Formats: sequence, C-alpha cells, structure tokens
Amino acid sequence: MMDRRAFLKSAYCAAALAALPRLALARAPDGFFELTAGTGQARLYGEDGGLSDLWLYNGSFPGPEIRVKRGERVRVRFTNELDEPTSIHWHGIRIDNAMDGVAGLTQPAVQPGESFEYDFEVPDAGTYWYHAHNMSWNQVPRGLAGPLIIEDEQERFSPQTDITLMLTDWRLSNKGVLDTETIGSLHDFSHAGRLGNWLTVNGVSLPDIPLQAQRWHRLRLINSSASRILDLDPSRLGARIIALDGQSFDEARAAEGPVQLAPAQRMDLALRPENEGNMPFEATTGRAFTVANFKVGAPTVPDIPLTLPAKNALPEPDLSAAQHVPLVMAGGAMGGMRFLLSSGISQEELRDMMQDGKFWAFNGQAGMGDNPLFTAKRGETIVMESRNESNFPHAIHLHGHHFKILERDGELLPEQDWRDTFITTRQETVKIAFVADNPGKWLVHCHMLEHAASGMMEWFIVA
Repeated sequence: MMDRRAFLKSAYCAAALAALPRLALARAPDGFFELTAGTGQARLYGEDGGLSDLWLYNGSFPGPEIRVKRGERVRVRFTNELDEPTSIHWHGIRIDNAMDGVAGLTQPAVQPGESFEYDFEVPDAGTYWYHAHNMSWNQVPRGLAGPLIIEDEQERFSPQTDITLMLTDWRLSNKGVLDTETIGSLHDFSHAGRLGNWLTVNGVSLPDIPLQAQRWHRLRLINSSASRILDLDPSRLGARIIALDGQSFDEARAAEGPVQLAPAQRMDLALRPENEGNMPFEATTGRAFTVANFKVGAPTVPDIPLTLPAKNALPEPDLSAAQHVPLVMAGGAMGGMRFLLSSGISQEELRDMMQDGKFWAFNGQAGMGDNPLFTAKRGETIVMESRNESNFPHAIHLHGHHFKILERDGELLPEQDWRDTFITTRQETVKIAFVADNPGKWLVHCHMLEHAASGMMEWFIVA
C-alpha cells in the first residue's frame, strides 16, 4: 500500500489546477428528473492513479446534485442499468413512507432494466443526500450516492458562494484504484466497518475550491463514506456552524475544536475569508491531513450580510407523555460477541449468527424480525435510550424523522440539536426524543453500512 504522504504529494500535483464542478440535474419536459444507475470508471487518485470501476448515477460521482426549494415536489424517474437490484433512499427527508426507498420494507427493489418513479414533496430546507438502499454495503462504496439540496424560500447566498462538498473515504489498492475484492469482508463486518485509505472531495483528489474574499460562503459538508468518522475543525478556517443534518441553528455557532462527522451526517458552515490566497481544508482520521485547498480570489458577487435560513417546523417532543424504547447495541469483535451470551443468546445461536455473517444485534436480535422494535400512535413522543455495549463507535440513523439528542451518559446537553443520525462511542448511553408523526414502516439502523448488513437494523411502525 502506498504511504499516505506519498499519496498526498503526488495527488497535489495532479489536482493543482482542478476546479470543483457545480453539478445540477435538469428536469425532463414532463417534470421528472432522469436518474440512472450504471457502471462507469473514474480516477479517484488523480492522474497518477488508474481508472477505478465504479457504479454511478448518471455516469458521475457524486451523482448529480438535485436542488429544489422547500415545499416543492420532487419527481425522479429512476432507471436501473446495473446487473443487480437497487433502490434510492432520500436521506434525512421527512417524506411519504412509500417513497423512502428501503428495498424490502417500503418498496420492492428495482430490478435490472426496470424503472421506478419517486414522487414526493420536501417539507424541510437543508443539506441532504441520496444513496442506494439495497445491499448498501456493496453499492454505496462503489459510488452510488449524490447530494440533495433543499433551499429555503429566500436566497441568502449566490450560486458562487453556496458550495456542496461531498467527502468520501475510499479503499484504494497500491495502484490507486478502488479495491473491490474486499467489499463485504467478514473483518469489516465484525470490526469498524469498511475503512478506506484515501479521501476525495466531490470525487476529486485534493481539488482547488474557489472562494471570494470578504464575502460570506455556505459550505455544505456531507460525509458519504461507508464507515469513516471524520474530525473536522471549522475554527481552523475561521468558519462558524449554521446547521447540522439539514437543521438550521438560531444563530451561527463557533466551534471549539474538532467536530465529528459520522457517515451520513452533514454540517453547514458559514465562512468569510478576509484575504486572498490559499487556505488548506483539513480532516483528521488519527492525524490531520489536507483534503482540498480553498483558493480565495477577488470578489465578483455583491456583499450580502450573513442571515441564517429559516428553521424548519419540526414538532417538539412532549417528554411528559412519552413512550420509552431501549436500544441496546452489542456484538462485534474484541469481546463484543461474548457480551451477547450474557443477554440471553445461547452459544449455539451465537455460532449460527456468525456463520450467517451476523455479528451485531439490537436488543439481542441480529437483523430485522417479523415484529417491529416498537409501534407508536401518530403524534406520540418517543424517547429512545441507546446503550452501546460494544467496543466500536456507531452512527445510528432514524428514517422519516428528526430527533433531539437530550443526554449523553446521563448528562443533559446544553444545546439539544435536531439530528437524523447520531454518533455513540463505545460503552456510551445516548438518549434521544422525537415525535412519531410520519405514518408508515420506518428503519432505524447503524450507518456503518457493514454493521447494518450484519445485524444492526430494526424497524418501527407509526400508526
């Protein structure tokens, strides 16, 4: 395997003049966005790397950006040109259950050569994304993901200063091409998931991203990695956080050190560079390294004061009349499987689980059962207390709803932010609350995609 410093040095030369394209998806005459999943190739490691075999939406990674206004209707005619079934999940959007894109739960998988029409309204502004949701552990690491941006009614940033950055962790071979042979390895399933050795921004190695001096920018950061948690420090750029997982704050918030961005999470930053020049954009996965370079040039757009987007109308949980639901995470390597024995699973059942590739469990059950994790009346508040009894972190995603993180290890959080995905570290207890107001069958799972495939996946019903 190439040394990371060697990767960075050679890729910088290849990407020195690269500019990030602003992707957009045009509507067909009948009002549908045309989106096709198929095979293709791209250079993930600059010009010095070989062509990687990828699965792509409309032949590109990321897939084309879908950008609409809050309250608009989104109509996507999706065609599957792959050799295996697939579907599309619209991550973080509170939409009609039939359009959520979970193969086997909300819709049948779209078979090779067939099409499916997604049709839904978007109630919430913010930064979201879409990705494959059938055998996600196999399809997302090959490239099936793209940004979904919902603008609020008032334009607050120009197209030149509203920038989407999709951060993706890849596992490359020593030839700089995507390693597909290890996709689905039992080691990844039973450990931290599929972790890569190279990071791209919008599919490009070390791109140059143009900014304008003395102008406010909105940077929409999306972690589309299969399992990699990224540490990002907005304070190193002089940036402030204005939204998490698509949900705006009341006011811009200064970051006090690195902020963790788990797979599927998003973070919006407000940034106003004062001087022209170069600003390295760094991430940390054990140590800091540059993933892109902001090239700050002379301003070409009018100077507009920073105003935050209007907040979405999310229902406030009623903690006095809540249904309490436990979510105990257990399993995995490094002693986690032994813990399952203490939760009532027999040695024979544990052996059968491992032979079936099931290394993880929610509440002692590996994978979705016939009965839901819980059933809620529409409008009922749910308080979910998760306990991570494993030795690995997890990113827990709730479909169809946003929740507030109330507590960590029994301590009330001073800022109870709205999220659709939360991180829990090993041996940590996290308490969340949400109003179950979206009817249907919904998924709750770990967004380390290998963990979900090997047991960390459940469902619930909103009546």
